Amino acid sequence: MRKIALLLIVLLGVAHFATVVRCEDGAKDEASDDEGEDSDDEEEEDEDNGTEVKEENGVLVLTDGNFDTFMEGKDTVLVEFYAPWCGHCKQFVPTYEKIAQTLKENDPPIPVAKVDATKASGVAGRFDVSGYPTIKIMKNGKPVDYDGDRTEAAIVAKVQEVAQPDWKPPPEATLVLTKDNFDETVNNADIILVEFYAPWCGHCKSLAPEYEKAAQELSKRTPPIPLAKVDATVENEVAQRFGVTGYPTLKIFRRGKAYDYNGPREKFGIVEHMSEQAGPPSKPVQAAKQVQELVKDGDDAVIVGVFSDDQDPAFEIYMEACNSLREDYKFLHSFSADVAKLLKASPGQVILVQPEKFRSKHEPASRTFPVKESTPVSDVQDFFRKHSVPLVGHRKQSNDAKRYAKRPLVVVYYGVDFSFDYRKATQFWRSKVLEVAKDFPEYTFAIADEEDYADELKSLGLSDSGEEVNVGILGEEGKKFAMEPEEFDSEVLRDFVMAFKKGKLKPITKSQPLPKNNKGPVKVVVGKNFDDIVMDTKKDVLIEFYAPWCGHCKKLEPDYVALGKKYKGQKDIVIAKMDATANDVPYDSYKVEGFPTIYLAPSNSKQKPIKFEGGDRTLDGFSKFLEEHATKLSQKDEL
Repeated sequence: MRKIALLLIVLLGVAHFATVVRCEDGAKDEASDDEGEDSDDEEEEDEDNGTEVKEENGVLVLTDGNFDTFMEGKDTVLVEFYAPWCGHCKQFVPTYEKIAQTLKENDPPIPVAKVDATKASGVAGRFDVSGYPTIKIMKNGKPVDYDGDRTEAAIVAKVQEVAQPDWKPPPEATLVLTKDNFDETVNNADIILVEFYAPWCGHCKSLAPEYEKAAQELSKRTPPIPLAKVDATVENEVAQRFGVTGYPTLKIFRRGKAYDYNGPREKFGIVEHMSEQAGPPSKPVQAAKQVQELVKDGDDAVIVGVFSDDQDPAFEIYMEACNSLREDYKFLHSFSADVAKLLKASPGQVILVQPEKFRSKHEPASRTFPVKESTPVSDVQDFFRKHSVPLVGHRKQSNDAKRYAKRPLVVVYYGVDFSFDYRKATQFWRSKVLEVAKDFPEYTFAIADEEDYADELKSLGLSDSGEEVNVGILGEEGKKFAMEPEEFDSEVLRDFVMAFKKGKLKPITKSQPLPKNNKGPVKVVVGKNFDDIVMDTKKDVLIEFYAPWCGHCKKLEPDYVALGKKYKGQKDIVIAKMDATANDVPYDSYKVEGFPTIYLAPSNSKQKPIKFEGGDRTLDGFSKFLEEHATKLSQKDEL
């Protein structure tokens, strides 16, 4: 019995020992698991911080978190900024991976990296990445743009070139002009493009790399076309001489004469536009048939100068007149007797012919202007401007700014279509407009397609009129007038135009409701009270035109409210704002091209407001602006 009892005690002891061992092992396993979890957490934390540099098929993956750290101490790194959805980027992947392999074998190896610009917005923004893929070679941390072919051979060769110890970036091709060298430079140049900029201007910063690339490209042209820049904040006398009021302002100079630049603002556009500008403003025409085709099928006035030869003094005057208007008109010239016969012209005459579809019995089909050696260039230009628009022309988005900017403008909206099947109906309504237009030479008349100008019709309140033909008058200072919807004919149009002439029509103004309480530090301006507040000749009014969705406007608001509070005690100083997306700005002099746009309307010069151009949109910046320009500010020294 004792033996059995002893045996049981031994067995129980063994069992207890085994349990303890299992518990310890389990604890170790749990500890091990906990350590693993901690390790995983650390890895996840590393990934979140973006400090780890991963590699995908030989290409390093850089992010906002690891970009700067990785670049430290690196002489040369090739970087591609891409977007995952970009088709060109996807096609480029195999080539880029081959480039990575090739440069890895270089002596010394050159790292190849990529940045998802849709995620690493900080890095992409810093290097002005706006398209995909964008390739940059980082040299000691500074970017070198790559604009060559996207082939392995071309990219590798460029990277190896930049990686050389003695490599230096090419000198800037853009000339720097100051008051000391400006006149000499532009007066001696057949053609030169000059940018007036401000160092703080965001648009100027965006333009800078494109402008320099264009300068590099145009410097290789034969003959080269120089590009230059002027810091208008330093050289303000030069800027003021050429009427520079905003940045960047670009002007073309031809032997010292300034012309507005109206071309694109990216490399290829600038190069193409300036190359075209460098050519003659008028193109030669040899055959009469060329002129006949333009007259038969054209949409714009055909202008042809007829001369004996290129030594004719009248030809030189004609070309000079064409130069400053080359972007507004298509000019032709001819030394051909056949062309002269077709146009019934003699050498030394300029002929302006309207296309066949715009001819009418109320105006001549062509007009002639004689050019002599003594004829002022301005007289030739006045001839172009005065007669280039027919009595009733076709207003389109493409010619609106150049042909129909003059006000008042009477516009008749309907389904305008000059194609063969619809030309008869189009001319039917146009003929009714012609009957009225001939009696009001002081106004410009035009027909316009209702679909092309759907937004304008809506602003006139005519988009749902139910009429086949609608009419509006675009008056001076941005005022708009709409004809009450009714069946259209010549007499109805005549009565409407006559009522406008006599001042019997009320302008249409888009406006939010008048604010019920307008006693805050910043006055709320809407279309209906613009005249009462902004145009009050007893007060200086600082007016901000904003958009509710504009981030810059939201950022500005605290400082603008503080400004209103600061000057609330000044009864003749008003700080105001207007939602320009919900209200019409009733005066052209208060032009809004972006948000926010801020003007000071001085008490003594309401039609010539002063635009706030400074980059310092702070309480101090606005205060300084008011102290400089306000006419009603009392106790300036205290403020």
